[in-house]
Amino acid sequence: MKKIFRKIHLWLSVPTGIIITLICFSGAMLVFEKEITESLRPELYFVGEAKGQAMPFEELMEKVEATLPDSVSITGVTVFPDSTRTYQVSLSKPRRASIYVNQYTGEVTGRSERLPFFDTMFRLHRWLLGASSSENGVAWGKLLTGISTLALVFILLTGLLMWLTNRNKPLKASLAIHVTKGWHRFWHDLHVAGGIYATIFLLAMALTGLTWSFSWYRTGFYACFGIEASEGAHGGSASHGRGEGQGEKKTYTSEGGYRSHGDGAGRGYHGDGGFGFHRRSQYRHWDDILKEVADRNPGYRQITLKSEVAEVVPQGRLSLRATDKYSYEKRSGEITDVKMYSEEGKDAKVRSAVYMVHTGSWGGIITRILAFLAAIIGATLPLTGYWLWVRRLSHKHNKRA
Repeated sequence: MKKIFRKIHLWLSVPTGIIITLICFSGAMLVFEKEITESLRPELYFVGEAKGQAMPFEELMEKVEATLPDSVSITGVTVFPDSTRTYQVSLSKPRRASIYVNQYTGEVTGRSERLPFFDTMFRLHRWLLGASSSENGVAWGKLLTGISTLALVFILLTGLLMWLTNRNKPLKASLAIHVTKGWHRFWHDLHVAGGIYATIFLLAMALTGLTWSFSWYRTGFYACFGIEASEGAHGGSASHGRGEGQGEKKTYTSEGGYRSHGDGAGRGYHGDGGFGFHRRSQYRHWDDILKEVADRNPGYRQITLKSEVAEVVPQGRLSLRATDKYSYEKRSGEITDVKMYSEEGKDAKVRSAVYMVHTGSWGGIITRILAFLAAIIGATLPLTGYWLWVRRLSHKHNKRA
């Protein structure tokens, strides 16, 4: 059996090893993207100093709306407990688009977008820098990523089985990585022992990652939990669209906002018929709702205000997707219903868990660090495997000679 495991392990690793290295390395680079981006672009995420009280939402949103093109509207605002954090304003399009605004001055500080390095890492991780989909053929990058990830599952399992069936030395010795006994021993130990250390995390990330690669796998995966799979609804990464709507010219200004250059009277809410009042009235009670929800959730992580619902991530909750929802009456601002995340169906919880497991965020900063280390080790495994394989072939050739 050991020989069979070895052959499966080898012949799956040889053609997919380089792709697996790229997938694991790019995945590792994305683990702390949020923290790194915030440290590199503090002017986007933080105000210089919290001066006085934040502007009322009606006034603040009017300033933001003045920077938007006719076809784009505000769909929500996310507020953070740190008074120096800018507000994140969600837009109707492009998909998942948002901008940041200084809540004390109304200045739009910029839009939410990946830094070029992380954008490259994301596209490499998901599609090998190719297209996410293809209307006229196969999206080869996505397909190769999925095939290599599937191969990784069997590579890890056969590697584990080989290690279990080849226990001719104590457990402690078999898990040691020696750094003072030469390069060959180091690469061998890093491949074998390092692979064992990282196997559980890599398997978890691979098995959940496949839900983004193949519809047949996604269907079967979620069926195991008794829920129905749906495209894009199981915790995918945010899309960072670049284009705006068609039919008008728009500019992203140096102040960080969109500016429309079309005909007509801007967004139209100063016209007759009370349209402007209707548009701004959705923000009328947001200040009171924010205060009430914040009072009910001291130390909250974030609160998102939307039309007729406020979503809060309480303190200590690991996933930003695990929100408690406070529904309110739009005209009076009265909270009419509260639905806790614990009351959500299995569907939402499983989808949230899949994303958390894949990104290593299910246990907070500790599991994220472990996920990062596991992904880095995963990136080295094919390289050390190639080195050991070539060295073995060279020894065999020398013996025959």
